[in-house]
Amino acid sequence: MSGATVDLLRQRLSVLQPVSLTIRDDSHLHAGHAGARSGGGHYHVDIVAAVFAGKNTVARHRLIYDAAGDLMRGPIHALSICAEIPGAV
Repeated sequence: MSGATVDLLRQRLSVLQPVSLTIRDDSHLHAGHAGARSGGGHYHVDIVAAVFAGKNTVARHRLIYDAAGDLMRGPIHALSICAEIPGAV
């Protein structure tokens, strides 16, 4: 399921028009965790997009969670995020 989840998340985040996007499945690091037992995975996103310009960390994360939508209530239990603007990394 994790490959499919990564693909779905990549599709959803494309609305943010990222210059760079890396998604890593860290679910294996959380084996036995309550969220893992219920089927939700742990993922890390590194994303660089102009849409984040002028936005604080909370606003950037909110854009990502909004784009991910219902994935956050099922296939994704936890999402670690690094969201930057082009030229800042």
